[in-house]
Amino acid sequence: MNKTILITGCSTGIGRMTAKYFQEKGWNVVATVRSKPEEDMELNALDNVLVTTLDVTKEDTIKNAVGKAVDKFGKIDVLLNNAGYGSYGILEATPEHAIRMQFDVNVIGTLLVSKNVIPYMRKAGEGTIINISSMGGKISFPLGTLYHGSKFAVEGMSEALSFELEAIGVKVKMIEPGMINTNFEETVMKNMYIDQDQTEYGEFLQKVMAGMQKAGSVNSEPIIVAEKIYDAATDGKNQLRYIAGPDAEQIIAARKQLDDDAYMAMMKQQMGL
Repeated sequence: MNKTILITGCSTGIGRMTAKYFQEKGWNVVATVRSKPEEDMELNALDNVLVTTLDVTKEDTIKNAVGKAVDKFGKIDVLLNNAGYGSYGILEATPEHAIRMQFDVNVIGTLLVSKNVIPYMRKAGEGTIINISSMGGKISFPLGTLYHGSKFAVEGMSEALSFELEAIGVKVKMIEPGMINTNFEETVMKNMYIDQDQTEYGEFLQKVMAGMQKAGSVNSEPIIVAEKIYDAATDGKNQLRYIAGPDAEQIIAARKQLDDDAYMAMMKQQMGL
């Protein structure tokens, strides 16, 4: 019997690539999107793929999608919590709704989807939950108070959850990608909160924006993340973290070797601060 993976955030990027990759490997795939699943001609044309609505901020859509997945394929072997985005900017320029939405999607959404899938895995006595973290869950960049805060939270809650789910035969794993060639940067710029009247940040902002553009010129392709997710789903290991991308490997390794002062100094130098 084919194994089944449920993936959140399949409209673009890593989620979409991973849905197609697992389908090619012979898996049943539940590819979820926030709206209009019937209009996704590419995914709907694939065998053994169910495209359905799931908004991680609305638990009724989560319950409905999980129910449809089990009704169609009988079980969920792997859950990939992929839905997420990056919100950057100056904290005092960021409205409350943006602060709450960053954590609603990246943190609470991950918890709610997991909460609704775990009962099926508990009854089966097995399963794997894979959460998309980031190298930004291990290190931080300037202007990333919200995004890095949310990904640090994903790291902590995944680690803690792994203890309790091990007791029922369920594994928890994290993928830590580096800079990936998706619409992430476009979304970051769209959600960049800056108040031009707060002129005291002017020089700082110019330097950071220049540094971010330089860092974004070396992106890896989404396929490397899909391959790493597949490894995590199939290797049978009790491994908690998987790094995806040469930049993530380099930066995370460097962070392990540096104390806080040395890391902060390195980051300031790279950003020209």
